[in-house]
Amino acid sequence: MSAATVPGPDGRPRCRWCAAAPEFFDYHDREWGFPVVDDVRLFEKLCLESFQSGLSWRTILTKRENFRAAFAGFDFRKVALFDEADVTRLLADAGIVRHRGKIEAVINNAGRACELVETEGSLAAFVWRFQPDDDGARPQSRSTSPASEALSKELRKRGWKFVGPTTVYAFMQAMGLVNDHAEDCIMRPEVEKARSALRRSIS
Repeated sequence: MSAATVPGPDGRPRCRWCAAAPEFFDYHDREWGFPVVDDVRLFEKLCLESFQSGLSWRTILTKRENFRAAFAGFDFRKVALFDEADVTRLLADAGIVRHRGKIEAVINNAGRACELVETEGSLAAFVWRFQPDDDGARPQSRSTSPASEALSKELRKRGWKFVGPTTVYAFMQAMGLVNDHAEDCIMRPEVEKARSALRRSIS
């Protein structure tokens, strides 16, 4: 067990951040770092990472089902139709993070996602274009990367909001665009296997 890991419920090593909350182990083992190509899940994660800015991920993860209910399952085609009445409804919803700027950013970004799908074919096709080559950086040693800076810049150029390089890097870690599991975390090879399978399927 290295300094970068903690024992999981089965005694085997997991990324150290799992120790911050009991529910993190399940999220870590089932979701974090596994490659995602579903447009709605990608949009959801970008939105949730923007809500997480300045807060703990535990807060967002605990409220995730509430966010999904409030934002039409993060179906961006539906969210793009939200109006001021929806903003008022969301600001009154104690089950989510009630931040007007972030709520309005989600609605704005839903419209931008619709535009992006029109021009690029899918959100997945667009974001996976920014999957970086391995640059040798140690896992979890940084909060931004050249790839997250490039993706953030392109999204903002297209009118997206609350998608700074740090938010985008957390998105890339979670959605499998990078494998940032600790070197001796038991999930690192599992995630790499899934990433390799995806590369073969889209090559």
